Amino acid sequence: MSELVHHLIEHGASRWPDRPALAFRRDRLSYAELRDKTLGVASGLADLGLGREDRVAVYMEKRIETVAALFAATRAGGAFVPVNPILRPHQVGYILRDCNVRVLITTPQRARDLGEELAACPDLRCLVVVGSVPDGLPPCDLRVVTWDEVIGGAEATSIAPPRIIDTDMAAILYTSGSTGSPKGVVLSHRNIVAGAKSVSQYLENTAEDRILSILPLSFDAGLSQLTTGFHVGAEIVLMNYLLPKDVVRICAEAKITGLTCVPPLWIQLTEQKWPPEASESLRYFANTGGHMPKSLLDSLRGIFPGAKPFLMYGLTEAFRSTYLDPAEVDRRPNSIGKAIPNAEILVAREDGTLCGPGEDGELVHRGALVAMGYWNDPERTAERFRPAPSRDPALPLPEIAVWSGDIVHADEEGFLYFVGRRDEMIKSSGYRISPSEIEEIFYQSGLAKEAVALGPPHPRLGQGIVVVASPVDGQALDADALLDMCRQQLPRFMVPEIIAERAGLPRGPNGKIDRAALKKEFMDIFNEPKHAR
Repeated sequence: MSELVHHLIEHGASRWPDRPALAFRRDRLSYAELRDKTLGVASGLADLGLGREDRVAVYMEKRIETVAALFAATRAGGAFVPVNPILRPHQVGYILRDCNVRVLITTPQRARDLGEELAACPDLRCLVVVGSVPDGLPPCDLRVVTWDEVIGGAEATSIAPPRIIDTDMAAILYTSGSTGSPKGVVLSHRNIVAGAKSVSQYLENTAEDRILSILPLSFDAGLSQLTTGFHVGAEIVLMNYLLPKDVVRICAEAKITGLTCVPPLWIQLTEQKWPPEASESLRYFANTGGHMPKSLLDSLRGIFPGAKPFLMYGLTEAFRSTYLDPAEVDRRPNSIGKAIPNAEILVAREDGTLCGPGEDGELVHRGALVAMGYWNDPERTAERFRPAPSRDPALPLPEIAVWSGDIVHADEEGFLYFVGRRDEMIKSSGYRISPSEIEEIFYQSGLAKEAVALGPPHPRLGQGIVVVASPVDGQALDADALLDMCRQQLPRFMVPEIIAERAGLPRGPNGKIDRAALKKEFMDIFNEPKHAR
């Protein structure tokens, strides 16, 4: 029975050694082959001096080596940090420094792009390059080796890692923080394995499934597709998303049975032609990363008439939290459902007492999937990870739950409905985005005196990004120059669609910028004809 993250592959190799486990383009590995490759990399990481719970960052697109590196890190006793491959070098550098990464695994081009960021990471000891060592790396005390050298030319069959248990750290996933800097959510082996068991249970995954891995592995939902599939012996088909038509093609070629996407991608996929060979094998489709409009759900059910729809809600701090049973979709398509297996979802007032049916309160998640907190950030950890409400006071030790910051209510039958968020986070294209991280680009530019990033409702993205800015005194706002800076310094999903100029921004009684007034002003901006997509 799987207890640690790497056991998901090792136990799969024991039960289904010849079953296909992982596919990428023309490469295909069985569970036994994937286990051997993972052991080989783990042995190499141990030889590099990786210590217990040392962080191994993996900064690559999805490929066989990416998956092997993640699971090898825990097999060697370390913890993995999957870095979204679309992040800019300064964002990657922040992550490497923030969680004191010891080993970075990446490709030659990405290593070159990181440039001086590598030299600015004092805890980084080794750079593993999947390919040839690139020229032009900055001078620093960094050991540089190739992937083949790490494996040593012959994949090991066993290593003796430090003793670890299921409550030890296994991974750190970075998500945007409300204060601007990304925060690292620390996950234990128990968190990840319990999540795999829970999700595979309600999705009814089996060894006959072929799951398309299309979400970034730095997403909790993207990582969950790997662990869920490996737990039941399914085959994972890796894909680096380029065009919607490529998804259709791979679904046809690989006979995909399970597909999970965020709403903006689902919208693009409904605009494609789906021949029977691409759609008829799909057993289920799932939504994450934002609300799926009923019109979109209806379109997908028309394309995949034989597939069950699973509408899911989750947060990185607890992987998945709720899902809507497909049998309830027609009755309550706007619901986020009920708690996933092995979790309890509560709706609490600010004083910790529980809300009644129809009463708005904060969603609180308790159970085995609750993360270990935010890396090296006790203040934000204390805000989000707090004692579970309504526990018996006779229990001497408090149980820590995740207070999500999301406002929901439950109906008389216990089905939950999302209302809104307490903080100012923007949820666009499935990504959680900190407004202050965008605003900082405007302030650094010297072209804007003040800036506020907003997330009005968007028909395709969930929320679009609007920045309202005032120019430096005596100047006009150079929106084109600001957009160019955003494109250079931010990933595409964080670049604003609209920059609106105001001579001065509205203020409340305390002198602070009145974000509520700006939200109200721009609430319908993306529903206007010229902005409709």
